[in-house]
Amino acid sequence: MSKTIIAIPMENGVLCAHFGHCEYFSVVTVEDGKIVTIKELSPPEHVPGLYPRWVASHGVTDVIAGGMGQKAINLFHEQDINVFVGAPQKEATAIVEDFLADKLQLEANYCNHTDAKEHRCQH
Repeated sequence: MSKTIIAIPMENGVLCAHFGHCEYFSVVTVEDGKIVTIKELSPPEHVPGLYPRWVASHGVTDVIAGGMGQKAINLFHEQDINVFVGAPQKEATAIVEDFLADKLQLEANYCNHTDAKEHRCQH
């Protein structure tokens, strides 16, 4: 049996464009290609570098987000968590179903923190 646990940052019922400022995470457990549970978890206070460890503590194997800085992506990789950025602002179930069907449309990373002068995320 294969098991995947996917975390998606959410706001107002859809994917939150700004990873570090989400209201909650939808944590979706998938077994043998089917969604078996969806939990909503409130994140701790946003402190740089904390979310990757907190997400990992919940057994998460994959994160699907809209935008995320490269440093955060690297921190998730250090926790052996796959990161997919540029996902559409949809409900968690729809995102995971698209992901499982290999139909998830990933666009450019919404939030690129590599150049502070170009940082326009408003957060």
